[in-house]
Amino acid sequence: MKKTMLAAALLAGGLALAGMPSSHAAPAAAPVQAEQRAAAVLCVVNDNGVNFRGGPGPEYPVLGQVHRGQQFNAHGQEGNWVHGDVVGGRTGVWIHVAYLDC
Repeated sequence: MKKTMLAAALLAGGLALAGMPSSHAAPAAAPVQAEQRAAAVLCVVNDNGVNFRGGPGPEYPVLGQVHRGQQFNAHGQEGNWVHGDVVGGRTGVWIHVAYLDC
């Protein structure tokens, strides 16, 4: 249910971008920038030693770790990976959806 709510909130934030004329639309090469314009959803990390990465998948480098209770502002989602900012820490990182309660 929480994952559905996150997806719905992120989709609603992105609908305004989809309705814009093509001359004003964000370039296709910059989907992360479009995600960052969507309203943030506050999530909480639900485990200890959770890696956050530089991209949406295990093939991307680990940039650090967070622990249970850490807040995370989610801006977008690609597959099972959520893009956002660690509150009080790194920005523009990716965490697997299984480790977030949103």
